[in-house]
Amino acid sequence: MNLRPYQSEAVAAVYEHLRTRDDNPCVVIPTGGGKTPVIATICRDSVGPWNGRVVILAHVKELLEQAADKLRHIAPDVPVGIYSAGLKRKDLGYAVTIAGIQSIYQRACDLGPVDLLIVDEAHLIPPDGEGMYRQFIADAKVVNPLARVIGLTATPFRMKSGPICEPGNILNHVCFEVGVRELIVQGFLSPLRTKAGLQKVSTDDLHVRAGEFVASEVEDLMDKDALVEGACAEIVEHARNRSATLIFSSGIRHGQHIVEVLKAKHGVECGFVSGDTPAGVRSGILDRFRSGSLKYLCNVNVLTTGFDAPHIDCVALVRPTMSPGLYYQMVGRGFRLHPGKADCLVLDFGGNVLRHGPVDAIRVTTDDRGEGEAPAKECPQCHALIAAGYQTCPQCGHQFPEPNKQKHEAQASTEGILSGQTTREEHHVSETTYHVHMKRNDPAAPLTMRVEYRVGFNHYFREWVCFDHTGYARTKAEAWWRARSVEPVPGGTDEAVELARAGALAPALHITVEKKAGEQFERVVAHRLGDKPPRLEGDEGLPERLPQPVGTTYGIPDDEIPF
Repeated sequence: MNLRPYQSEAVAAVYEHLRTRDDNPCVVIPTGGGKTPVIATICRDSVGPWNGRVVILAHVKELLEQAADKLRHIAPDVPVGIYSAGLKRKDLGYAVTIAGIQSIYQRACDLGPVDLLIVDEAHLIPPDGEGMYRQFIADAKVVNPLARVIGLTATPFRMKSGPICEPGNILNHVCFEVGVRELIVQGFLSPLRTKAGLQKVSTDDLHVRAGEFVASEVEDLMDKDALVEGACAEIVEHARNRSATLIFSSGIRHGQHIVEVLKAKHGVECGFVSGDTPAGVRSGILDRFRSGSLKYLCNVNVLTTGFDAPHIDCVALVRPTMSPGLYYQMVGRGFRLHPGKADCLVLDFGGNVLRHGPVDAIRVTTDDRGEGEAPAKECPQCHALIAAGYQTCPQCGHQFPEPNKQKHEAQASTEGILSGQTTREEHHVSETTYHVHMKRNDPAAPLTMRVEYRVGFNHYFREWVCFDHTGYARTKAEAWWRARSVEPVPGGTDEAVELARAGALAPALHITVEKKAGEQFERVVAHRLGDKPPRLEGDEGLPERLPQPVGTTYGIPDDEIPF
């Protein structure tokens, strides 16, 4: 099993941290981005070349099963034991032990000396006090004081305490992080579209306890007949051409109400699982959903982590949450790629996108109410939920009015400069040209393809595509090419420009340009493309395919290219 470039970078960053620092590292990879192969690779290396012992900790059996499966593929010769009551195994004495924290937290001494403690979903480690994770880690360090902890998570923060990596915490430093937007652009995660429900709910009267809305009050608010019927009608309408729809309800009563309305008023079968669903029944429902025989599945707080159904292309949030982590985990069920899946539609009936912001730029606040300027806004025309900086809706083209001048000046002098506020505009492309670009005053630097988009009468925006680079930059170039062409990815810039000029690429119809306060360059961040052209006929005038560059050093090279 070959790691993706960013997964290899993550493994290398962990090793570098362990070599050069005395504290504990954390790796941040989005949901669906593949944390488990990173874990399995570290286990293989630790047991093989370094003759170490490892324990992997997780809180749900699905994560334990995923870790065991990846280890079998990546390191089939590594002895692996599983310690989990849910999986009916309590193995001891293995080089790698995959353990459910609920089963193992009082048994650290039974494992003997362990060199590495790897925690999946590491944001669950409490910042202070006791707790199962902290008790296990403390006991493991009694047996081996030199044991190190490695955390992996998609959400490196907690609602009330903020970042999970702090000097006094179990985890101390984020050694590697890759974002949602990067992996979508590279083609490793599914694009997302978001729409708000037509019927609005106000959470102003809800009380907050321990950083979250009081559950009983949320269920009472969301379980009103008109709201449930309206939400179900919208879900069925928007999911008509979707493959699999996952619904998050506010409670058991509310979830059952949704299931009943979908059946009675729309003739739609919808499965339902909660913490009270017997294990055998739950397994049968999930198997039907994964197989495609059940299109709709409603749940209450049980399918937020560890649940893997890549074909999910619609997620309905029929509940509000104050937790940015929970919001992210719910939306993250639609991140995974699947054949035939163009994107994932998120239907938000609880105001979560407006409360927390886009999933690639979640706002974390210790204010119980999260007061302040909304990080996202709703298009009044098509109800798409988009980042606050847009002046033109990327879904329907609606033009937002210019912000108040006095307010704009205040943002420009404080918020915009300090927090990197961005604005985005979409432009119609009248012409696209392709050029070989050489770095000024450095003829030894790798070549890049400069793409110039003409918009309006005579205004240009530029984009650089790095076919001659290695690692991340090359991977990004490959994803860029595959999104536009059925031709094999070029081996270098010269070939790419020649193929592009010969008509190998889909036309760019519109581009979205982002301007971030304090940055010199504007960036082309999104494209609306025409159809891919057919394969070019005849190769007489085209260069031979060059071998793909191979590189193990990842990261963006030192260059003047503005991305």
